[in-house]
Amino acid sequence: MSEKQNIQIGNIQWFPGHMTKTKRMIAANLPLVDGVVSLLDARVPMSSCNPDLTELINTKPYMILLNKSDMADPNLTGQWVQFYRKQGIPALAIDCISGKGTKQFVSAVREQLLKDLLEKRKKSGMSGRPVRLMIVGIPNVGKSSFINKMAKSKRAKVEDRPGVTRTKQWVRIDEQTEFLDMPGVLWPKLDDQQAAVRLAFTGAIRDQILDTEALAMLLLEYLHENYPASLKERYKLETEETQGDKLLEAVGRKRGMLLSGGIVNTERAASTVLDDFRAAKLGRITLEKPVTQEKSE
Repeated sequence: MSEKQNIQIGNIQWFPGHMTKTKRMIAANLPLVDGVVSLLDARVPMSSCNPDLTELINTKPYMILLNKSDMADPNLTGQWVQFYRKQGIPALAIDCISGKGTKQFVSAVREQLLKDLLEKRKKSGMSGRPVRLMIVGIPNVGKSSFINKMAKSKRAKVEDRPGVTRTKQWVRIDEQTEFLDMPGVLWPKLDDQQAAVRLAFTGAIRDQILDTEALAMLLLEYLHENYPASLKERYKLETEETQGDKLLEAVGRKRGMLLSGGIVNTERAASTVLDDFRAAKLGRITLEKPVTQEKSE
């Protein structure tokens, strides 16, 4: 994300065998549903939109939910919602933990996503038939939390780590709506390494396969350039440094993360920075703008 230092994080690849199985599962179950609801991370809408999923489900009515919107920059979230709606794709900003936006979901499904289908059913005397929706998204985007919020129960397993849901499961939301929850799936090759890095920032890719210090340096450079006030407020930084390694050292030194000889424990500092971002302790931050996607198409 930065050309100032050419920080090397390595070539991020993440495609466990169960994700291949998930792609086949999605394709096989599409005939069973009326529409598809794709959850994206509001902090990285472009990077969390799996191109494989988009290709798989292009024959079905499609809706986007920008989840974790309480952690994202509200101005940019609004821009993303409008960006999708201009393409004719129903879109809502939600937060499945607080419940923000979820009350508008059912009406959006019936009045926008499946309006034509429901009118057709009504004319043919099938209006009582439940709506069936497939819920898809990358790992750790909050699918299970969303389903539980809508079902007002703990039907889907929830953990704050990628790859928890491994099999499909039907969940009845109410008398008129059923969800088919699918395991999260990333794409085979993350050719766009900027997208891969942004996904790594959010925790969608396991830290165990990453250089977390290089990752934190890249994040600090982005924050210094785009959200300097948030960075300064959180870590009380007084440095004018712009390079990731210097910023990481400054954070570690400010927090007293020192080894013998006064050397900064950059590994510990990196974990702190990444954890703070993922917990929104750095404020409401978005890493992508809609214009970026428009320019790339």
